[in-house]
Amino acid sequence: MAQNSWLRAHVAMYEWFGGSTPRLVCDNPKTGVIAHPREGEVVLNDAYRGLAEHYSAAVLPGRVRKPKDKPSAENTVWHATMALAGAMRDHQFGSLDELRTAIRAWLVEYNSRPFQKRDGSRLSVFEGEEKPLLIALPPVAYEVMDWVYSRRVQANSHVAYARNWYSVPYAYVGSTVDLRIGANTLEIWHKNTRLCTHRLLPASASNKYSTNGADLPGKTMWKPWDRKRCEQWANRIGPDCATVIGKLFAMERLDEQAVDPALAVLRLSKRYSAQRLENACSLALQSVASPRYAHIGPILESGQDIAGEIPDDAGDHGADGGDDGAGWVRGGDYYANMGR
Repeated sequence: MAQNSWLRAHVAMYEWFGGSTPRLVCDNPKTGVIAHPREGEVVLNDAYRGLAEHYSAAVLPGRVRKPKDKPSAENTVWHATMALAGAMRDHQFGSLDELRTAIRAWLVEYNSRPFQKRDGSRLSVFEGEEKPLLIALPPVAYEVMDWVYSRRVQANSHVAYARNWYSVPYAYVGSTVDLRIGANTLEIWHKNTRLCTHRLLPASASNKYSTNGADLPGKTMWKPWDRKRCEQWANRIGPDCATVIGKLFAMERLDEQAVDPALAVLRLSKRYSAQRLENACSLALQSVASPRYAHIGPILESGQDIAGEIPDDAGDHGADGGDDGAGWVRGGDYYANMGR
C-alpha cells in the first residue's frame, strides 16, 4: 500500500468510528514502521508518527513474525473481506461512488446482524463497550502530506520547490531543511522544528516567490530578479549591453523565461570588466540579430573585444545569413596556417 493510501485509510477509519483509538497496533510495513529491532527502540515512519500525534494515539507495532500479537484483528479482517466479496459478487457498478454507497449500505446490515453464540451484534458491542473509550476527534482532520527531504536554503533565504521559491528564516541560510507539502500548504522543517508555513503556489506558476517578511533580515536589499532589475544592470554597463538584454526579453513569450539568459550575459561583467562586456556586445550586434551568452562569451575568451575585430567567418551563420546558433567560427587565416 502506498504511503498516502495507508494514511488516508486511518483518517477514514477514525471518521467512521467518530473518534480515535488510544493505541494503534499495526504490523511492520515500511509505510508505518522503519525499523523494529529485536533490541532497541522502534523507529516509526515520520508521516505515520505525525498522524498518530494528531489523533493523540500511541503506535505499538506487533512483534516481527508474531501474528498472535493481534489474532482477533486478523480474523475479523478476513471474515469481513470474504463476506463483502460474497455479497457483491453478482453486482455490477458503473462508478466508484456507486460501489462506496453499496458497501456502506451492506456494512449497516452486516454490523447489525445478531451474533450466533452470544447476545447483541457488532454494532451493539461497539456502541456499548468500545465507543465510550474513544478519544474525541480533533477539530480539523489530519491532512495527508508528502515529504521532500534535504533541500538547501539558498543565499536569498529561499528554498526551491516545483520551480518556485519559498522563504525560510534567514538564520537557516546554508542549512538543509525538509518540506512537508499538503493540498494547499507547504511547511518547512529543520530537524524536528517547523520553521514556517506557506500557501502552496499554483501548479501553473513558475519562478514565483512566496516570501514572509519576517523571514528576511531587517535591512535586506534582496529582491527577486525580474526584467526591470536586469535592464537596470545592463544600462549601467552600456547602451549596447542594454540592447542585447532588451532583445533577449523581446524573444520570449514570458519575461520569466528571459531572466536566466539575461543574467548569464550580465554576470560576464564579474569575470571581465564592464567596458569589455560592452565592447563584446557591440561586436556581437554587428553580426548576430539577437546575441546571447553563446555568442558574447567566446568574444571575451578570445580577446576579440580588445582587438575590436570579428573573425572572418563570424557572420556566416547559415546560407540565408540567419543565426543558426553555431557560435563564432575561426577565420580562414587560422586554418590556412594549420600544420606549419
